[in-house]
Amino acid sequence: MKEQFKQFIEKIKSAKSIALMGHKNPDGDSFCSVLALAKVIELNFGIRPVCMYDGNIPDFLDLVPLRSWMKYFERVDVLSPYDLAIILDYGTPRHIGGAKPVIDNAGFVVEMDHHKNDEKVGDLCIDDEGAAATGQIVYDFIKSENLKFDINVANLLAISLITDTGHFKFVRDGSVMRIMAELVDYGVNMREIFDLLRNKPKKSILVESGVVAEAEFFYHDKLAIATVYHKDYKYLDGRGDTVLNLLGQIQGVEYIVMLKEQKANQIGLSIRSRNKPVNHIAEALGGGGHVCAAGAVVADSLENVRAKVIELFRGE
Repeated sequence: MKEQFKQFIEKIKSAKSIALMGHKNPDGDSFCSVLALAKVIELNFGIRPVCMYDGNIPDFLDLVPLRSWMKYFERVDVLSPYDLAIILDYGTPRHIGGAKPVIDNAGFVVEMDHHKNDEKVGDLCIDDEGAAATGQIVYDFIKSENLKFDINVANLLAISLITDTGHFKFVRDGSVMRIMAELVDYGVNMREIFDLLRNKPKKSILVESGVVAEAEFFYHDKLAIATVYHKDYKYLDGRGDTVLNLLGQIQGVEYIVMLKEQKANQIGLSIRSRNKPVNHIAEALGGGGHVCAAGAVVADSLENVRAKVIELFRGE
């Protein structure tokens, strides 16, 4: 990856305009990786990239450092050709959203991602499926090229790693913990970070609690299915991690599926497991993701998607 980092730096140096974006409906890793990399570029190369997003931002991200740098894509001229476009943590082109014209019109595209993706969009692909988060790749970039960073970058990378590992529950090796130790030594205050991540409005907590209370269980309680109806979807904070985490604490539950009625005949799915593969379930529904954490968006009725999910888990 060292050679890719060198190429990346040359592209940054030659660019007069740079745009950064992550996937639609950004999570902590996507959102904070974009902001962290943007600040690193400004500190080291003297140009501030335009940062943009599409979709909804979880309330807990409202107070992250440099939040004001992130602009909704409709408030940015996405048709203007940027010299360099950088897409982070996008997973698949279907997840880019309204900022895709920036990718299409850019002079050069760099992707930085930790998801498996057979439909790459970058002219230069800095991908590492072994990384726990895209923020980890940004950190590797900083350290490999001896780049300057500040406490804002350190805090953003900490949030990226914490959120995408489920507060460290899903780490596969010690690399994330070693990075976190270095970030803490640099000045990251873990108490403040976790307090920031608990920033949710009352309505979101009440909706998530109600969704958990109404969850259904199948196959001797191994499968838990939670449903968020359209009337409550707007109150769901981010991807509903509270729902997934609470159901995952129930003894005997091995798989958790959350069905989100985003609008008529558009159902979002979040699929989790304790330690068994679920990405094949998501792929069967047109989505994808990590081995134990995956998702999809299905154009069908809530009832039909629910029935498909129950059938797909038969025999698991």
